[in-house]
Amino acid sequence: MDGTVSAFREIGPRRYRETSGLYYEDFEPGDTFEHRPGRTITETDNIWMTLLTMNVQPVHFDAVYAGKTEWKRMLVDSTFTLALLTGMSVRTVSAKVVANLGWDKVKATHPVFAGDTLYAESTVLHKRESKSRPAQGIVTVRTRGVNQEGREVMSFERTMLIYKRGHSPEEAANY
Repeated sequence: MDGTVSAFREIGPRRYRETSGLYYEDFEPGDTFEHRPGRTITETDNIWMTLLTMNVQPVHFDAVYAGKTEWKRMLVDSTFTLALLTGMSVRTVSAKVVANLGWDKVKATHPVFAGDTLYAESTVLHKRESKSRPAQGIVTVRTRGVNQEGREVMSFERTMLIYKRGHSPEEAANY
């Protein structure tokens, strides 16, 4: 990437529209994007996630039970961590997505607890033009999340179908 991707598009004299995300052409294997701001996880986040997903593992919502485990406190549901890290990366790597094609190699590498603040970064692994969709390309990134101490808590690969420049709904008139 040449460092000239802008977060704003001029739509008139002295008038700019905020944009987000990269087009297929902007991705270069080896580039790493740090996603900010970070996000501090609360007990409420964790309990809501377990309720929304019907996760009945008590280590996520029963403090007495969790206190008797090796962790001595409630663990954050790992699907919340996956969703949070994915969400943190959207503004950069998938704001111009046509579709998510899959998550692979998901690894929960360190426990996450309420009160932890997570940060994410994504590294472009590879890209290729779509064989069936000439206005789009396929990009795979590796996203990793680290806590406030810099310890990796999760990593995964995500493959996405991304619009090429000149073909996204964002570029349509009056959007």
